[in-house]
Amino acid sequence: MRNLKFLLLLIFAAGTILHAQQKELTIRDVTLNARSVIPQRLHQLQWRPATGNYTYLKNDSSLVEEGINSSEAKTLVTLSALNKKYSVLTGKQLTSFPEIEWTDNNNFRFWQGNILLGFNAGNNELTELNTVKDDAANMDVTKNNYVAYTIKNNLYVSFSGNQIAVTNDDNENIVNGQYVHRNEFGIEKGTFWSPNANYLAFYRKDQTMVTDYPLVDINYRPAKVENIKYPMAGMTSEQVTLGVYNLKTNETVFLKTGEPKDHYLTGVSWDPNEKYIYIGILNRDQNHLAEIKYDAASGNPVDTLFEENSDKYVHPMNGPFFVTNHPGEFVWISERDGWNHLYLYNTNGKLLKKLTEGDWAVIDFEGFDKEGNNVFFTSTQDSPLEAQYYKINLASGKMTKLTSGPGEHSVTKDEQGKYFLDAFNSLTVPYKAELINGEGKIVKNIFTAPDPLKDYAIGKTKIFKLKSSDGYDLYCRMILPANFDSTKKYPVLVYVYGGPGVQLITNSWLAGAGLWLNYMAEHGYVVFTLDNRGSANRGLAFEQETFRQLGTKEIEDQTIGADYLKSLSFVDSTRMGVFGWSFGGFMTTSLMTRRPGLFQVAVAGGSVIDWSYYEVMYTERYMDTPQANPDGYKESSLLNYVQNLKGKLLMIHGTFDPVVVWQNDLMFIKKAADLGIPVDYFVYPGQEHGVRGIDTFHLYDKITNYFKQNL
Repeated sequence: MRNLKFLLLLIFAAGTILHAQQKELTIRDVTLNARSVIPQRLHQLQWRPATGNYTYLKNDSSLVEEGINSSEAKTLVTLSALNKKYSVLTGKQLTSFPEIEWTDNNNFRFWQGNILLGFNAGNNELTELNTVKDDAANMDVTKNNYVAYTIKNNLYVSFSGNQIAVTNDDNENIVNGQYVHRNEFGIEKGTFWSPNANYLAFYRKDQTMVTDYPLVDINYRPAKVENIKYPMAGMTSEQVTLGVYNLKTNETVFLKTGEPKDHYLTGVSWDPNEKYIYIGILNRDQNHLAEIKYDAASGNPVDTLFEENSDKYVHPMNGPFFVTNHPGEFVWISERDGWNHLYLYNTNGKLLKKLTEGDWAVIDFEGFDKEGNNVFFTSTQDSPLEAQYYKINLASGKMTKLTSGPGEHSVTKDEQGKYFLDAFNSLTVPYKAELINGEGKIVKNIFTAPDPLKDYAIGKTKIFKLKSSDGYDLYCRMILPANFDSTKKYPVLVYVYGGPGVQLITNSWLAGAGLWLNYMAEHGYVVFTLDNRGSANRGLAFEQETFRQLGTKEIEDQTIGADYLKSLSFVDSTRMGVFGWSFGGFMTTSLMTRRPGLFQVAVAGGSVIDWSYYEVMYTERYMDTPQANPDGYKESSLLNYVQNLKGKLLMIHGTFDPVVVWQNDLMFIKKAADLGIPVDYFVYPGQEHGVRGIDTFHLYDKITNYFKQNL
């Protein structure tokens, strides 16, 4: 009897454990409360200069420090202690630990509102380093705490207690000191300090000639029109120049970048001696790039260092990276041989050597060591699904892999280039931070995150390959339903993006899938994604397969994926759905109209419907202009296929979308109405290209229910 009771207790305990391990994700978990089910990370992990130590946040409330050889973390300052100093200085309280940047071995700085503050970790003093006006934006800070910033369309600098207006344009359509070319070509900002902060280069964008596009703000009675400048493919584009402001003379010189004025100014870079500025000038057709050296004092071009041409497009994402301690040499990144690789040039434009080569891509340039002997970079050399960290000796060409273990690695080197903080994840590793040395050996583990989903009924994820019609590997991700039974039939949800510059399948946590996709698998769906031709990190030929015909090759590859799914015994081929946003919305709608019957249910969000209604820079790179490629635009326009729609389609758009304007969807549903084709539709008033805030829960609840009700 006693043994029977013991056995019953064991069974009960096992059942309790099993029950505990079968928690289910909720829509709220994967939208508003995602922090509880994503891996823990070491926030603000960075080196403390000239100390051999690194710092990070502990429990989001304490800044702690560890050394290369230490085994315990030392607390430098807590949020509570920082607040005592902050309240004395400002009369306010910090609600969370600020985002900090170490500036030397003792001091870090951070922004709080319009005030730049500095904290000395040696004497625990907090000081005000600089201030800008309350309505300032686009702050750009130098090492000595000078700040460039914008107010509306004009540029200002703050230094030595002075607030100086660099520009004074009354016309709001002449914009200074902000990003240009709609953030294409790797452009993320509009100001460029010289190395010693004696000069400030800045973009000046004249968009007076660009057509106004109306967005309607319903927060007024009556509603108000807010016009934005939105140059659509083939239309008049903005004109950009580059000014150089001299802080000593208070004078500005504009570089003579020539005609036509609607070209693109990319990769703005100062030389180490502050004498020259390097710009990659890309023509509007985006098939010719000239790397030009300019004299910063006069604005005159000095030399065209080299040119790159393509029968399709050149896509520069960086300027030159000058070699530490060798100001006459720089590293250039180019896809000119079909893969993104590193090249070593001198400042006269002579190619000294090709540093990397092979059928793999350099993903990111990561700088040099202190002596300038080695260059560091992240690449796909091991696998197109991974990001591994390497160094290469500039003299010998010897390459050393510094990271170990499959996955995606994000590495921060110390000033010497001898030790590295490696934060990585993979399909099986949620998050791990390690300290490694210059030979790639692990010195110590800093942090290993527990699996946040270990108690949830999450389906198994696998990565595999299919073949395109012309022999390319097409990487796929499949998430099987929780408690998968191969003898059953399951509905399918295909998640698609498919556009240039994006890769969805990686050897990363959950294989790159979002939590909502795992939620759908948890609720009985086979969830599938395929990276088609045109997607990122597979080489130029793979990406340019879709040139001048967006949607065609991509649909072919997605159809291969759908046919594969239909061949599986556990897939119910009569219950297949597809969902995508942005380019993925274009792909979703394309699949429903150009391959009618392939899917029974679809949700398309923020969709491009006709590429002639999308912006100049992106569209003309991949499609040319509507005038030069009328057949390509006609073939890709989904307005020409509305009559083919079969099944259930829900279209969603933000009414204030400045990226893919709402007009795209409205044209589609207008034509559907005219033809008597049923389409379900929902808008999010005031939301832009991505639905954010509390509406995120509503969005994914709506999408989920649409598939559950119709599939």
